[in-house]
Amino acid sequence: MNQEHEQLRKDVTARLVRNGITPTRQRVEIGMRLFDCDKHITADQLLERVNRGNGEVSKATVYNTLGLFAAKGLLREVVVDPGKQIFDTNVSPHHHLYNVDTGELRDIESRDLVVSGLPALETGIEITGVDIVVRVRNAG
Repeated sequence: MNQEHEQLRKDVTARLVRNGITPTRQRVEIGMRLFDCDKHITADQLLERVNRGNGEVSKATVYNTLGLFAAKGLLREVVVDPGKQIFDTNVSPHHHLYNVDTGELRDIESRDLVVSGLPALETGIEITGVDIVVRVRNAG
């Protein structure tokens, strides 16, 4: 194992511990395929990446781990249509542009999209965030 790989393993393990997640071997393997850079990835793509490397994990483990990571704030779940979820390792405030023809998901910086006219809320309720997916298709 090279030094860079071992350092990534240590970094992922520390990140999981900091976020209250027990760093099992499978969670660390999944985290190593996720957190090496900002990306958009489906559970199936992640499963393929993990199992192509040293790990052997089930689809259920990948889905459960993605759900845990999202609940702990390590990922954002982007639902681009009712049957397709994409996970985003960029958890900073931003929106998305989704091409329904190609499946490509791109980030839109928050400053590049202005939201106005949010609904009035009843007492005791507050807005915690606004997530926008702009769906486009290829012209033609």
